[in-house]
Amino acid sequence: MGSRLDLQVKFQSIIGVRSDGNPNVYFQPPETVKMYYPCIVYSRNSANTQFADDNPYVHKIRYQVMVIDKDPDSVIPGKIAQLPMCLFDRYYTADNLNHDVYNLYY
Repeated sequence: MGSRLDLQVKFQSIIGVRSDGNPNVYFQPPETVKMYYPCIVYSRNSANTQFADDNPYVHKIRYQVMVIDKDPDSVIPGKIAQLPMCLFDRYYTADNLNHDVYNLYY
């Protein structure tokens, strides 16, 4: 099982960094954070535990992963969809931005 910081690095490798050296990857950002697009926003939203002999032996945290992009044909959602244990949840537009939402167990 990887850590959340490993997941952050994985997302950064998918989206790259801005010219100022900062990635457009945000973990549970407060509303006051100015986001730059395209970006990946993710947060913990659940977990799945499997048991054997009444003891937990597998525990996976589920993250909600949102790709926000001005480009409706962005390649970033496809890269997220290729991650192991990733399921597409929904798509919507808001404020002229495209939102692809996934659930990812990591």
